[in-house]
Amino acid sequence: MRIRTRITAVIAATLGLALALSGCGATGGGAASSATGGVDGKQTVTVNDVEPASGLIPSDTNDLAGWKVVTQLFEGLVTFSDTGELIYADAESITPNSDASQYTITLRDGLEFSDGEKITAETYAKSWSFAANAANGQMGAAIFATIKGYDALQDEHGDKNAQLSGLKVVDDRTLQVTLAAPDSSFDYKVGDVAFLPLPSSAYQDIKAFGEKPIGNGPYKFVSWRHDGEIKLAPNEKYTGPRKAQNGGVTFKLYTNLESAYADLTAGNLDVLDTIPNSALATYKNESSIQSFSKAGPGFKAFTIPSNLKHFTGEEGRLRRAAISYAVNRDRIVDKVLRGTATVATDFTAPAIAGYSKTLAGSDVLAYDAAKAKELWAKADAISPWDGTFRLAYASDSGSKQWVDAIVNSIKNAIGIDAQSYPFPTQKDFSGAVHDRTIDAAFVQGLQSDYPHPEGYLVQAYDSSAADGKGLNNGDYKSGEFDALIDEAAKQTTLDGSVKYYHQAEELLLKDLPVIPLWYGNVSAGASKSVRDVSFNYMGLPEYYKLVK
Repeated sequence: MRIRTRITAVIAATLGLALALSGCGATGGGAASSATGGVDGKQTVTVNDVEPASGLIPSDTNDLAGWKVVTQLFEGLVTFSDTGELIYADAESITPNSDASQYTITLRDGLEFSDGEKITAETYAKSWSFAANAANGQMGAAIFATIKGYDALQDEHGDKNAQLSGLKVVDDRTLQVTLAAPDSSFDYKVGDVAFLPLPSSAYQDIKAFGEKPIGNGPYKFVSWRHDGEIKLAPNEKYTGPRKAQNGGVTFKLYTNLESAYADLTAGNLDVLDTIPNSALATYKNESSIQSFSKAGPGFKAFTIPSNLKHFTGEEGRLRRAAISYAVNRDRIVDKVLRGTATVATDFTAPAIAGYSKTLAGSDVLAYDAAKAKELWAKADAISPWDGTFRLAYASDSGSKQWVDAIVNSIKNAIGIDAQSYPFPTQKDFSGAVHDRTIDAAFVQGLQSDYPHPEGYLVQAYDSSAADGKGLNNGDYKSGEFDALIDEAAKQTTLDGSVKYYHQAEELLLKDLPVIPLWYGNVSAGASKSVRDVSFNYMGLPEYYKLVK
């Protein structure tokens, strides 16, 4: 049984670079602690977002816009520090047996949803079974393949109430989890958004619930004005490690980052988690804001679908490599991104254990126009190229400048017609990717919901996560890759797993289901009236800490 993970797919870079960091320092406009006056901890803070791609349902969230909100409304068994260390939240303990094939989870006492409903082991068992059951159509389902009984729930027309056989409720506070195979990373994996618990009211009408969710996190839902704002208030029932320090959070939903940045500098937005490309050269010197910049674990790439014309078989292998050689990553990072990213050398990120600069075959990530033309000509000998190479993205993502730079680099290096292919909104773009109607290459960013190397590799490339069953949106399938991931999952230490992860990445460098681009910094700003600005392991603000 293959062990799958879930990844937060920042399709088309929901927030421009939309990248993560493991910590943050202030530059330019001054440190966050310098803000003075009017700080009482009871005021609502305003932060940026875009319209979520779907309802606010944890197990159906696969975009960063939704992730931001859902993770404030819900709490799971564990959370993570800003540097990736595991912290117990709803769990009091998570204990494996001798070979990590079974785990005993003990919940803290007195857990409740914001409406007063008690949270028990049965709550978690039912939530996970609902998410895993194909009949319920949840996009995060594939991660539950780790648990015994997952395969039996993969009938889209089956019983929607069927439960995972690997879950045993011992008592109100104790859940025993039997896995399909040993997995020493399971205690990290339950930090994924899909593992968050649902109240009983969710199952009455899950679509309606997604519009007005009831959670157990540091905040509770107030209102959602679509394409306008989402308001959250502190949850007085919450007793976990992320207690709200402010009077609430309002997510202002923007259609472009320039408007958000204008609001920030005008004092109409408290925190902006991504600076638009147009301001990257100047924002650190903007006197009206605090500025932040720090490297982090965000991976940026673009996907070439496995069934795209001219990109299958040996012809496709040659063209994929040619396209990769044709992208001048160093120049784009320097000139367009203003040095706020690092050119990729693997498929994870520098802040993740196992990151490598020396994988065999990584030379394909270097710019070489002559090599690109040579490989393209070899592919033409198999089947002459016709048409246009298109690279899709969402217009509200702030990605236009660097997407244009990529297609121009490809056009100039190979001598073909290459064009940007914008979709009006992230929602439109995500729908085309998910429905497999996009008929083009498309930009995609990955950030693991939990800080472990498999969070970058498994769900994005595992065969079982293709065909809409996970986040393998290019539908890449390789038995050799799957076997290497299986071996990594069997290891009882991270170092043991990394050896197999590296082999799997070297195979990806040959097949190139995605074209790696770069790892990005968080480039953020905050009003000078805000203090205690810090960023989590996903590179997003620690919303509960913000005070003004």
